[in-house]
Amino acid sequence: MSSDEEAGLGFVQILNHEGVVVGEPDPTLTNDLLVRMMQDMVKARVFDEWMLKIHPLGMASRYAPCEGQEASMIGSVYSTSSNDWLFPTYREYPVALARGVPLTEIMHRMFANSKDPLKGHEITLFGDRRYRIVIGAGGVSLMAPVAVGMAMASVMKSERDVFFVYLGDGATSKGDFHEAINWAGVFKTPVVFFVQNNQWAISVPFSRQTASQTIAVKAKAYGIPGVRVDGNDVMAVYTACRKAVDRARNRQGPTLVEAVTYRMGPHTTADDPTRYRSEEEVAEWRRRDPVKRIRNYLSRNGLWSENLEKQLTEDFKKTLRQATEEAEKTPPLKPTSIFEDVYSSLPWHLAEEMDELS
Repeated sequence: MSSDEEAGLGFVQILNHEGVVVGEPDPTLTNDLLVRMMQDMVKARVFDEWMLKIHPLGMASRYAPCEGQEASMIGSVYSTSSNDWLFPTYREYPVALARGVPLTEIMHRMFANSKDPLKGHEITLFGDRRYRIVIGAGGVSLMAPVAVGMAMASVMKSERDVFFVYLGDGATSKGDFHEAINWAGVFKTPVVFFVQNNQWAISVPFSRQTASQTIAVKAKAYGIPGVRVDGNDVMAVYTACRKAVDRARNRQGPTLVEAVTYRMGPHTTADDPTRYRSEEEVAEWRRRDPVKRIRNYLSRNGLWSENLEKQLTEDFKKTLRQATEEAEKTPPLKPTSIFEDVYSSLPWHLAEEMDELS
């Protein structure tokens, strides 16, 4: 008996690798919603390809590719409401796209120019309270306790918001993760811990992260529900996350969701994955491509076509190109911006330094 079976977790899958329905989807998963998720998954992949193309030209900062994880990112964000708070990592730019963040804002962020909403801080991350996206920190797992704290404050204010925090498999080896999930379990905070197990924390394989067979099984120790889901199946991700979100909103406490997926590209543009993993492993996971899976399902049911996808891709590339050109023409940040948005009142010694710099 596996550790999942012992904990009563199971494995949520709605579509098999060929895009055939083998499970029971959430009743709110309409055809219109599926098409919109497919559109965002295609956009996410096109965005990924675009960033990897312009980065070597020195046009943007370090980038963390998301190919292979589109289903887990898009399916999860669609399970939330626009009032719920998201805590993405450096890889979840598709989450920002799905939340409606304009491409121009994202490209200004990538270029760290004078219109960058975060003024060059935490360069690989994005956040903006207008979209209820909380800017993260460079260190993995650090935002998990923050999400729990914000969730507790929300409950005290009698709000109904859910706090959805994204983590990688490597983050589950950090103390912040365990402290946050323990606290959330004790106080039943409305948090969803969404772990994208993409098998590699930079060059460290999942087998070196934990002796547990899965991440989801760890929920058992903290007295909260844990669920393991096929992270390359957007319908399964949405279904599992929707249940966790509803549970949190109804004051029933947190859930740990493990989305089993794979990072097809490098950890970031500063990484060379060929040094630590085999081509055979990558090829095996490529056969489980999340975009191809939902494409097969939609096409089989007359909801998608090659021409539709081609037109969507061309239109999105045009918008991407325009946003990139605008960001490229925008003046750079002023050096004095390093002193801004850090203190409510600038300390005297920094005020002197800024005057000297000016």
